[in-house]
Amino acid sequence: MAGRKRKMLPVTDAEATIVKHKHQTDLSLNVSPAKLKNNPCETLENAQNCEAELSHYFTNNNLHQRLEEDFFKQSCISLAKAFLGKVLVRRCADGTELRGRIVETEAYLGGEDKASHSAGGKRTERNTAMFMKPGTIYVYLIYGIYLCMNVSSKGDGAAVLLRSLEPLQGQPAMRQLRAARRREGARLLKDKELCNGPSKLCQALNIPRCFDRRNLAADPEVWLENDPNINPAEPNDIVSAPRIGIESHGEWAKKPWRFYLRGHPCVSVVNKEAERQSVSGNVTSNLVPSEVQSHTGQHNVKKA
Repeated sequence: MAGRKRKMLPVTDAEATIVKHKHQTDLSLNVSPAKLKNNPCETLENAQNCEAELSHYFTNNNLHQRLEEDFFKQSCISLAKAFLGKVLVRRCADGTELRGRIVETEAYLGGEDKASHSAGGKRTERNTAMFMKPGTIYVYLIYGIYLCMNVSSKGDGAAVLLRSLEPLQGQPAMRQLRAARRREGARLLKDKELCNGPSKLCQALNIPRCFDRRNLAADPEVWLENDPNINPAEPNDIVSAPRIGIESHGEWAKKPWRFYLRGHPCVSVVNKEAERQSVSGNVTSNLVPSEVQSHTGQHNVKKA
């Protein structure tokens, strides 16, 4: 796209940006959850076969810049920060494309990280994706009903949890998909509430469990893009805070390995103490999860 690159919008203008994108998409999208859920689950084998038949959307001539395998080949913490500002795209069976900008992530390093599913190098049928090549999707079930989406990085058993998105395209469809999982008569969700949590973004983008072990760099139904009009987040824009829902893991619960864009309205949980420390440049390695404020009022998921 021609013109000067815009600066990342993690501060006060982000709310206005959400409204702007909503108005751009409401007129063109009016689909039902039933249509979007039509055959969402291809087998892993079918998905891999589809990689050789990618449409013109994935060519270098397209305005959007799909992230390739080299992007994912970085350490877990580095990748968790690099994800901020990138765009997650979900292409549904009817061709509808849902887009959201990543504004919050968590890093799970495996090995000594007791809060990780792969702590101690333990490899199971469930967490196999964490040991696969960087860029592999890891989808797992929590509480028996909710899904969370992670992406593997460099490092044995390391992966990044995608916590929150800023909806960019397809908000009407996202709202319908979220409504299908809520009680009848519940109030209409605001745009900033559509994807402000790990399970919420999976519902809003119709991410099924069978996406587990897919290659995010080559899959025809879900991928990441670099927005050519947005500059990468600067260090001062990124807040480092303790991860959410892992209080039972002792010292590992205090590691500031959750990263989010400062002041962004779509962040699921704000940590004021972490924000003060990151402004002063004095981020501790064991930050106590105090003064935490949730935008959602909903309990956050745990890493079991």
